[in-house]
Amino acid sequence: MRSFFFFISTFFSKEKHTYLCFNALRTNEGSLTSTLRTLLFFTTLMITLPVGLYFSSKAYVFEGTLGMSDRDSYFYAAIVAVVTVHVVLALFVYVAWNEGSRQWREGKQD
Repeated sequence: MRSFFFFISTFFSKEKHTYLCFNALRTNEGSLTSTLRTLLFFTTLMITLPVGLYFSSKAYVFEGTLGMSDRDSYFYAAIVAVVTVHVVLALFVYVAWNEGSRQWREGKQD
């Protein structure tokens, strides 16, 4: 009989734990959506910005304005693209750090 009550109490405590986990997931849906939106935004930036700046700086800045040769403009345009990748990565880390610390502070106040 004692094992039966232990089983029942364990069963209900697991249900309560499961309910609490689902409730926590439900409250974090906005956070998950925000995080996914931020990740998608920076993924798009990471793909389009370096490629776009590579070709535009090569054609308009280095060859057009500065009159560099084709070989030199490739080199300097690649440097612009690499610097752009590092800037986007630094911005992503900054935004992710601030978002995580903000969520931690909000969670700590509860």
